[in-house]
Amino acid sequence: MSRQARRLSETGYFHVIVRGIGKQLLFEHDDDYRYYLMLLERYISQLSVSVCAYCLMENHVHLLLKDSKNELSLFMKKMGVSYSSYFNKKYDRTGHLFQDRFFSRPIDDDSYFLSVNRYILTNPQRAGIAPFVNYRWSSIKAFGNKSSFVDTSLISDMLGSYEGYIDFLSDFSSEERVLIDNSKMRDEEARKVLEEILGVSSGVALQSYESSARNEAVIKLSKAGMSERQIERLTGISRRIVHEILW
Repeated sequence: MSRQARRLSETGYFHVIVRGIGKQLLFEHDDDYRYYLMLLERYISQLSVSVCAYCLMENHVHLLLKDSKNELSLFMKKMGVSYSSYFNKKYDRTGHLFQDRFFSRPIDDDSYFLSVNRYILTNPQRAGIAPFVNYRWSSIKAFGNKSSFVDTSLISDMLGSYEGYIDFLSDFSSEERVLIDNSKMRDEEARKVLEEILGVSSGVALQSYESSARNEAVIKLSKAGMSERQIERLTGISRRIVHEILW
């Protein structure tokens, strides 16, 4: 089946999402987040694409982009190739890092533009990771900051002050509000478990294990308190395989 042509946005604005293959982590350490942001800044200087908002989650990325000259696909290709090369070299990994093509949805009116901003920037809170105002790897602090590579001029024109901006973001529906669950093992703690139990700094290493050694490692991680979803996310091993190993 041939690929469908991407829909074009009359305004030039798009909500873009990229995901790690098999829900694998895209960012293992702070330097990985910083490298991805450096790439964003590099390629917007080379192409007619602007970043209006971003949120880097552990295994996926949300971007609100403006594509002035139909260069979105080229921009995302440069991002994907450059970051995959960096990540695979750093973690001694081979193969695809990102899941399929990136997802993009045109933004054709002001209301949707505002909604996408709010959706992207409140993602960490809705996922139960951190209050959105405290999350380090989003563009939440870029509002009105002229030194930032993020272009917040349009949303600034719409909402005015920083206080109005935060008030707007805070007003997401009650069913979307997620309390941070401290009863679950955090990924930061899980990484320490990986190092202590398996002697590896990154779960990606399990992908190169022989099946028997991999299965034994997955069982150890489960016994240490890691969920199937967390093992999948930290190692890139599909949850179906993880489930089959454990059951």
